Amino acid sequence: MTGYSTYTDTVLLDLMKAGDHRAFDELYNRHWKALYQTAYAMLRDENACMDILQDIFVWLWEHHAHLVLSTVRGYLTMAVKYKASNYIRRLNRQRLFSGQLAMPEPAPANGELSVELKELKALVVHFTEDLPGRCREVFLLSRNEYLSNREIAQRLGISEKTVENQITTALKRLRVKLGNLSSLLIFF
Repeated sequence: MTGYSTYTDTVLLDLMKAGDHRAFDELYNRHWKALYQTAYAMLRDENACMDILQDIFVWLWEHHAHLVLSTVRGYLTMAVKYKASNYIRRLNRQRLFSGQLAMPEPAPANGELSVELKELKALVVHFTEDLPGRCREVFLLSRNEYLSNREIAQRLGISEKTVENQITTALKRLRVKLGNLSSLLIFF
């Protein structure tokens, strides 16, 4: 019996698509440390990193028969970055609402920052009015009601991928419209 460690990721992926548990195990063993390091560099939280990796690998196995990937490592790395970013965003929202996240105070000498922030928020509100219907609805549920992509998809009866695409479209349009000011949109 040939050892799975000699197979390329592409061969292992093909075997996994056919339901081969050992191919999945080899992919896991081959990539989990690098993926963990990627997550840990972003989160600095061992438990959160392990949860993210578990979610990704469980999803990978559950969808193994339908995967269309060109590179396993690239896909898994992007999945980790995406999940870690969502974790950070969710954590920041929780901290913001519980008062643990310190919001920057405007300089006491002048109220320009406060005025600029209000203007920026007004621009974002005006911008959302110009979005197409479904895109606007998804964006507002994400940013105003703080729903996850899964929650939005369930509420609207659409796929999570559609939700991701709509949010990406909205954010790209917002960045284009605001130009260099988009770096100030940390909490939007």
